[in-house]
Amino acid sequence: MSQPLVDYQVAEHIATITFNDPKSLNAFGTPLKNQVLIALDKAAADDQVRVIILQGAGGNFSSGGDIKEMLSEGLDKDIVSNKLRGMVEGAGEVSLKLRHIHKPIIAKLEGAVAGAGMNLALTCDFRIAADNAKFVQAFVNIGLVPDAGGIYLLAKATELVMLGDKLKAEDMARLNLVNNVVSVDELEATVQALALRLSQLPGKALAAMKESFNVHAFAGLSAALDTEVEQQ
Repeated sequence: MSQPLVDYQVAEHIATITFNDPKSLNAFGTPLKNQVLIALDKAAADDQVRVIILQGAGGNFSSGGDIKEMLSEGLDKDIVSNKLRGMVEGAGEVSLKLRHIHKPIIAKLEGAVAGAGMNLALTCDFRIAADNAKFVQAFVNIGLVPDAGGIYLLAKATELVMLGDKLKAEDMARLNLVNNVVSVDELEATVQALALRLSQLPGKALAAMKESFNVHAFAGLSAALDTEVEQQ
């Protein structure tokens, strides 16, 4: 039997959601998106889960949107446009879900952290990066605009989205876009230590804090996601 595109595990009040398509570097296509939403709903509904970790299998977080899916029904302009609309809307759906779950969510980042993958990580509450992580807003290089909230989340980092340059983990730390950078060998222990610490803090207080962040810092995210769909 083939492996599921998303692996879901719970231990010590921590739900770990793993993008499990290493052959594509965990490209974010519709099947993966659907399974991620199911896993997030499961974690949100489970009272035993206090913290969520989002990670990728095979040494990469995500290579971003699945280009093969975008072109899977041919190169006709209208067909590609409709396919792209659905995929952009899907990425935005995950971004909103990550915000609306009132439990702390940690993005564990290594290897490729590109496009929609990078923007989904930015939507999480914490980001811990291995020193081998490579970040890129790749959209401009293929004539697209950021999705999954990219423009909204990077409003103060115009060069990232307009130039499409690749950044190292240290560059992301300098821009205050990741919370910590550690060696690849230290990544798992660092993420687990943070998740354990959060799991032992008052859950209702953390939920209220996240709700306040959504009201004050993410109030425009939904409208930004709608704009992304039209611009794409």
